[in-house]
Amino acid sequence: MTSDAEHSLEIERKYDVDAETPLPDWTELPGVDAVGAPEPRQLDARYLDSADGALGRARIALRRRTGGPDEGWHVKRVTPDGKAETRWPLDGDGAGDTIVVPDAVAAAVAEIATPPFTVLARIRNSRTAYALTSADGAVVAEFVDDRVDATDERTGRTTTWREWELELGPAAPADESAREELFACAEDLVRRAGGVPAASESKLGRALGV
Repeated sequence: MTSDAEHSLEIERKYDVDAETPLPDWTELPGVDAVGAPEPRQLDARYLDSADGALGRARIALRRRTGGPDEGWHVKRVTPDGKAETRWPLDGDGAGDTIVVPDAVAAAVAEIATPPFTVLARIRNSRTAYALTSADGAVVAEFVDDRVDATDERTGRTTTWREWELELGPAAPADESAREELFACAEDLVRRAGGVPAASESKLGRALGV
């Protein structure tokens, strides 16, 4: 694996929904003219931490995920502006019972935690993604409908749930107040469909019961 990595900032909202909750009409969002065709993705992620849980205390998630357009090693950090993510390609590394964190990935969290890392949870997700686009075809946001199957590897406890995520895209409003207006409208649509804002800020937290 090379040390080259991709960096991004995720600005998103998450919602808890029931198994049968109908999808909202996302064209009611400001600036959204059309909803793209559903794109199915099968995701399989293992989340890791040091034995003393240092990454979790620092609100940093370290995972190895297969499936989807951004499969790879990810380090996510919660910031005031959103979730800052750094991603490295899998580059042929395996994912058996013992997962070795590549040097470049370990270096990115070295100020917080050092090897050995152990698997905390495995989260498998049957995802359907939709691009929400403007009149000129630019992506205002991506909406994903997730059906999650999670295992707490420390205890063997399994949980399943459904949740939605709405993440701003390149054509989202640049102005913070306009973004908040978009998310407020989204929350109203979600509530009208029968959902609520997510009780947990992450799938890992929910899988581990925190």
